[in-house]
Amino acid sequence: MARDAVWAVITGMYDAYTRGDREGIDRRLHPDATIFDSAHPDLITTRDQLNKVRDARPEEGQVTLSAYDEVVDVWGETALARYVLRVAFAPGAAEIVRTTSVLRRVDGEWLIVHVHENSL
Repeated sequence: MARDAVWAVITGMYDAYTRGDREGIDRRLHPDATIFDSAHPDLITTRDQLNKVRDARPEEGQVTLSAYDEVVDVWGETALARYVLRVAFAPGAAEIVRTTSVLRRVDGEWLIVHVHENSL
């Protein structure tokens, strides 16, 4: 089912982040993906910009991410996922981020083309 495939891309991206697997994250992002990161004020429009934001974060693999309460809609080759992301930096310290992701099916594979995060 397309909905499950879309959700697997999103949760797979966060699993890759938790493992410190930057390539695993990038495989799920369209090369032209744009991102409003909850910790960065400007729209990220290039991979170089994304890498600069990444390099300023706590190291990948040292943060636990849990996505839940998802609502996923699929219309042909386009999907929209809305969900809550729990970001835990240390035991007992967590941030809740409302997130919307847009995906496109490219050559049969779902890729994230936009992510918009909003911290509570």
